[in-house]
Amino acid sequence: MSSREEVTGATALHAKIRKRFGSDGRAAFQVDVEFETPAGITILFGASGAGKTTILECIAGLQTPNEGSVRVGEVSLFDSADEIDLPPNRRQVGYLFQTLALFPHMSVEQNVRYGLASLSEEEREGRVSDVLNSFHIAELARRRPAEISGGERQRVALARTLVTRPRVLLLDEPLTALDVVTKARIVEDLRAWNQRFRIPILYVTHDRSEVFALAEQMLVLSKGRIIAQGLPQDVLHRPELESVAQLAGFENVFDCTLAKRHTEQGTMACRIAGSQVMLEVPLTRVDAEQALRVGIRAGDILVSVVPPQGLSARNVIAGVITSLEQRDVMFIARVYCGATFEVHLTPGAVRSLPLVTGSQVWLVIKTYSCLVLQGSGQMEI
Repeated sequence: MSSREEVTGATALHAKIRKRFGSDGRAAFQVDVEFETPAGITILFGASGAGKTTILECIAGLQTPNEGSVRVGEVSLFDSADEIDLPPNRRQVGYLFQTLALFPHMSVEQNVRYGLASLSEEEREGRVSDVLNSFHIAELARRRPAEISGGERQRVALARTLVTRPRVLLLDEPLTALDVVTKARIVEDLRAWNQRFRIPILYVTHDRSEVFALAEQMLVLSKGRIIAQGLPQDVLHRPELESVAQLAGFENVFDCTLAKRHTEQGTMACRIAGSQVMLEVPLTRVDAEQALRVGIRAGDILVSVVPPQGLSARNVIAGVITSLEQRDVMFIARVYCGATFEVHLTPGAVRSLPLVTGSQVWLVIKTYSCLVLQGSGQMEI
């Protein structure tokens, strides 16, 4: 049997998990999900406390669901109905934690080969050499974890997990502590490894850039349930649910009321609650009495220091900058126009305009940068 045949089998992961927490009158939390992920990378995306780690631990056998099933291909790892509950060491599930847990007294090579004791020496050598080269750490083989960088330790931890040829791989925010350049290089190596071996991978992250770099599909969780799923570009670029929009980076979400429909133009005018600010948004089916929620990305709002003219954008709103704060390589401005908008700007834009707290500005927002959102429910794309 070839290495590729051992690794893949092109099987899917199917999980149906119901796990309850809390009792005796205390507030209860329940994870209740069902999904199937094919070979490839599926991102598990959601706010802290949404249930992402609980799902991984139920798949790995570190927690036991109250009911449900976990299956990889035809192999049942857990099934409450059939009383199947394989222990973690028999599930062939690779699980990489944020803490990495490398053995400090062992070399890189010894860490990587640690889980291969049952194989022949020849096969151990072949697997270790292959994975060290795949993650570009062969030259570090004799060093110990304390003698290499954080990014290199991350590569070693990934190599140690993957060298065992798991039938499914679970990654719990593995790149959180790394800088952007190091993270991008490791992501590229993981993508290349996945192209070779094609097993189901569940990857937990809060980072939207990782979603687009890695994911073939994504599941969005909120309060223990899947609220959206599909291709990342569909789920995050044009979300329908307010909870998904906030996770996707729609920093401005306003309560609005319908003022007028412009059917021939495919738009409608909405007034932001508690203000006289009007927004032109895409036409949707909504009753005149129905409350609306409209979301706008902070990065989709343009700023001018003079009244703009001759633009195709339908929303030009005068306001005053009430705060201006630099955060990493971005400035966050809050602009009061009768309602408060958050706007993201580059340092170059702030200097060249120039902008300070108290500056009179005009916000320019395209109609199709405004999304009419649903408040709750489930979306499938």
